Amino acid sequence: MSGFLEQLESINGAVNGFVWGLPMLILLVGTGIIMTLLTKCFQISHFGHWVRNTIGGIFKDARVTSHTAKEDMQISQFQSLCTALAATIGTGNIAGVAAAIASGGPGAIFWMWIVAFFGMMTNFSENVLGIFYRRRNERDEWCGGAMYYLKDGLGAKKGCKQIGAVLAVLFSIFCVIASFGIGNMSQVNSIAVNMNSAFHVPDYATGLALMVIAGLVIVGGLKRIASVTEKLVPFMAVIYLIGAIAVLIANFDQVGAVFTSIIRGAFGMKAVGGGIVGSGVSLAIQWGMKRGVFSNEAGLGSSVMVHSSSNVREPVVQGMWGIFEVFADTIIVCTLTAFAVLSSGLVDLDTGVVLSDKVSTALVAEAFSTVFGDFGAAFIAIAILFFAFSTVLGWSQYGSKGFEYLFGTKAIKIYQILFVVFILVGATMDLALAWDLSDTFNGMMAIPNLIGVLALSGTVMKITKNYVDRKLRGKDIKPMLSAIDSIQELHEKEI
Repeated sequence: MSGFLEQLESINGAVNGFVWGLPMLILLVGTGIIMTLLTKCFQISHFGHWVRNTIGGIFKDARVTSHTAKEDMQISQFQSLCTALAATIGTGNIAGVAAAIASGGPGAIFWMWIVAFFGMMTNFSENVLGIFYRRRNERDEWCGGAMYYLKDGLGAKKGCKQIGAVLAVLFSIFCVIASFGIGNMSQVNSIAVNMNSAFHVPDYATGLALMVIAGLVIVGGLKRIASVTEKLVPFMAVIYLIGAIAVLIANFDQVGAVFTSIIRGAFGMKAVGGGIVGSGVSLAIQWGMKRGVFSNEAGLGSSVMVHSSSNVREPVVQGMWGIFEVFADTIIVCTLTAFAVLSSGLVDLDTGVVLSDKVSTALVAEAFSTVFGDFGAAFIAIAILFFAFSTVLGWSQYGSKGFEYLFGTKAIKIYQILFVVFILVGATMDLALAWDLSDTFNGMMAIPNLIGVLALSGTVMKITKNYVDRKLRGKDIKPMLSAIDSIQELHEKEI
């Protein structure tokens, strides 16, 4: 068994290096840059509008949070956001940030911000396309995602029918496999390690408990998952943010030095980590981008699968929730984690060298312990429990949608059973291998999705322009509806 794992790790390392090489990073950031330009920097030029209509809408528009009828298989806009955030706000916000700092220095945080800034428009574009090309399945549930805009969008272009269909299948395969890595084993493993470290709970006991609880939620399908996440996500996010802000306030005199260290490290104005002066900038870029994507998942085409189940008709409305999702995950949560670690005295801000022998979540726990004492480690263990478990719930939905596309609606139960069983596997496997597998299938999943987004970038631009003209400039023009809405509209006119 150990020989097999060594071979698997070796093969995965080679694939990971290829997938996360310079071409992949250029494709990821390049797509975000292109979509930012095509939408005229929507995330900045219409900042107030998307804030008012996302997080602001929760307090002023009942339609944002109102639940659909029991027999209606749609979910609310807020539920779709919480389920998406459940999948994105996970170990990447804690362990991932610590790993980026340890391996790429403080400068990695700057490149994490860059990925997030342009990733907002990648996620926006995915959600616009997801709503535009979604369809109903035999249970009357909305089905949307990269597989549908690859097959029906890219596939509708001249000479692209075959390639659109092939890429849709590849994306679905990568999605299903990734759901067992990024969405299951790596998350559960982090929970088990931290529960064992903080409370001495055996790994198998953690795995069994999580397997039972997750099984009870996952078997209920999207509406039960959404019902749990809309309560869990706001609670866990607020509690964690309060803790991180407390650490930051306690070390407020270091904020300026932290920011300076991040900028210097990003551009090689100081050595980033001991012994890596020559490759410091490269490592900062690579680790910042890898962990940024792992955290917010912009470009993977993952969260669009749950955003497409929202009870909205306007593609741009759900696109704006995609912008907020990346903003909340990386610009807010990851940044506060980074500043808490960097301001704690555990990292030499001049050289970027980590002064602690702790790694991953243990480094963040030690940073919190400088303010909270022994409670710091327990706090992070509990935070990881909530963050990672919510990710498991969110990704179970993503994987089930990929599985449904490949094998049909009736086969979803098979996937759900396998997914729940792998929770126990994840709790007892090697952490490094789990993370490496997650990185690999993240990248493989992103490739067909980004091809689809780029190929349909003109469609996103037209839909966005149509929305801006109607809603912000007051032009009396017909909205760009999805194909299914257009058919329904024609039917209603005939009646």
